[in-house]
Amino acid sequence: MTQAALHELPWGDVWGQDEAVAQLRAAASDPAQLAHAWLITGPPGSGRSTLAYAFAAALIAEPGDDTAMRQVLAGTHPDLTALRTEGVIISIKDARALVERSYFSPSLGRHRVIVMEDADRMVERTSNVLLKALEEPPERTVWVLCAPSDADLLPTIRSRVRTLRLREPDVADVARLIVARTGADEAVAEQSARLAQRHIGMAQRLATDAASRARRDETLRAVLRVRGVGDAVEVAARIVQLATEDAKALTAERDESEREALLHTLGVAPGAAIPPAVRGQVNALEDEQKRRATRSLRDGLDRVLTDLESMYRDTLMLQFGRSEDLINRELTDDLVTLAAAWTSPRTLTVLDQIALTRTNLQGNAAPALALESMLITVATGRTP
Repeated sequence: MTQAALHELPWGDVWGQDEAVAQLRAAASDPAQLAHAWLITGPPGSGRSTLAYAFAAALIAEPGDDTAMRQVLAGTHPDLTALRTEGVIISIKDARALVERSYFSPSLGRHRVIVMEDADRMVERTSNVLLKALEEPPERTVWVLCAPSDADLLPTIRSRVRTLRLREPDVADVARLIVARTGADEAVAEQSARLAQRHIGMAQRLATDAASRARRDETLRAVLRVRGVGDAVEVAARIVQLATEDAKALTAERDESEREALLHTLGVAPGAAIPPAVRGQVNALEDEQKRRATRSLRDGLDRVLTDLESMYRDTLMLQFGRSEDLINRELTDDLVTLAAAWTSPRTLTVLDQIALTRTNLQGNAAPALALESMLITVATGRTP
């Protein structure tokens, strides 16, 4: 955290959401404005989680207690309970644990705060576990849920929370932030912000990792070359391969450090055989890492599909005579050719199929088969 941010605790890392910050500041300082449950919504990369933890710090710490605020922001304060699922969905077990913690009185701070990131990853039976706790929490407990939109949660959940919608930043705003954070070249930062569709985290990754930009470009150009079933099968396999490699790159280092830390805690020397007495704990860690890898892969595939949606959105824009504000400017020549070769109904059919594929993958469909089906629609203009 920068020195400037230290003087703005706990809001120093919240960027571009002045109205939301003002509302939460007021709620944290005025009991009359404080709801017992909040839902912070906004597109991926808009800073939902950052704002949630800043709000938690303002609720838990006394004004001016920077030490307690930093503990909350670091996730180490005893009156903060947070859940960010490493799996594809939030389990009932995890939801029940949150509910149980919500009934504890604050131990040190003014409030107990329960932060649930990725609240959209609850299935209906898990959401039902939360209902009573959201409706009748203890007086000094505040729930903060985060999701892309309120439509991602059940109506019964939405009726029990106060919704705070974040604004979507402009490409130029995200680019300036990336330059300030990373020192990236301005042109690269602008390109990355545009290609990431203003997702701050993804834009930062693209701006600082040339390989990520190259993989994205390779994937889109490969899809543009799909002409038949054979191409569809080949490109689908390549997309899954790239997404798998990307997921491994993101998780491998963390997995190894977690394993080393656990073995050290259990008293197992490096390279030594794992004693049967502690093998269950090691197996539990490996299972958790596998769930995290599955989510990372599916998130990566969803990002590919989001990129493809942007490409065919650009195609549709060109078909309606609008060439301004294209996301994938680097592919303009190819997209102009495609727009002339296809009808707008065909482009819409492809966009619908991509949206369906995203839904199917969230429902645990086999990635290769789901992508093959989608790419056959790209090649033929017809749904399988």
